[in-house]
Amino acid sequence: MSHAVTYTAVLPVRAATVDWLTGLLAAERAARGTRHDRRALSCREQAILALCWFYDATRIRQLVRDHRIGTSTCYRYLHEAIDVLAAAAPGLDEALTAARAAGHTHLGLDGTVIFTDRVRRPGPNPGVHLWWSGKHHRHGANIQVLTTPDGWPLHTSRVRPGREKDVTCARRQHLPDLLAQRWNDPTHVVLADLGYEGEAAIFVVPDKNHRGRGLSVDQRTRNLLHRATPALCERGNSLLKTTFAALRQVSLCPWRIGDITAAALALLHHEHDRAA
Repeated sequence: MSHAVTYTAVLPVRAATVDWLTGLLAAERAARGTRHDRRALSCREQAILALCWFYDATRIRQLVRDHRIGTSTCYRYLHEAIDVLAAAAPGLDEALTAARAAGHTHLGLDGTVIFTDRVRRPGPNPGVHLWWSGKHHRHGANIQVLTTPDGWPLHTSRVRPGREKDVTCARRQHLPDLLAQRWNDPTHVVLADLGYEGEAAIFVVPDKNHRGRGLSVDQRTRNLLHRATPALCERGNSLLKTTFAALRQVSLCPWRIGDITAAALALLHHEHDRAA
């Protein structure tokens, strides 16, 4: 292109975060026994490539041009970065331990649908695509997000197809049972919305207003208090999506969205130096 326009972009991350990801990638290359002269990009350049994709959702073809590498090489470098970051994300036990150490008495659980490009894969029911979310009328993947009382995301689950409801996704990953065993006690509870009413024995959910019956004064008061508290759970979902443009619509394989979200969580925790 004879009249190409170049510009300078600035990533909204600390240099320490770039150094951290560079170290993770260097450790991964060492574990694989990769020689230093066999890669097109250095570990730092690979880290910057991945951060551009996470924070700015830079298109693959643009990353290919910027770094002067092949398309398949770019995808491979990006997936490597996703894997090392996802491995650094806190697991459920680690997240709950951090929450107890921070003195939290309750946590929030809420699901979020991360949109993906149209995927024509049949679901279990005729005429319904596996990744189609009837609630959002978009193809997407369901991720369960565990948050602190102020809405800080602590842990993200593995990916489930967007057609599944929140409570179904939680059950598929045994979250109700795991939280009941490892968190719930007389002084620690998990708050959730009515999407989890099927697990009301484990999660604290609002009272449902059944037609023709109405709610008592105590139930309405309880719902009012409940509504003000778990609403902050949505902050965790919003924080991930607003910080990382890549999570607004993922063009990679939808089954990778769980690792991508965990990788974003690891970056968020390191960038803000906060676990809980």
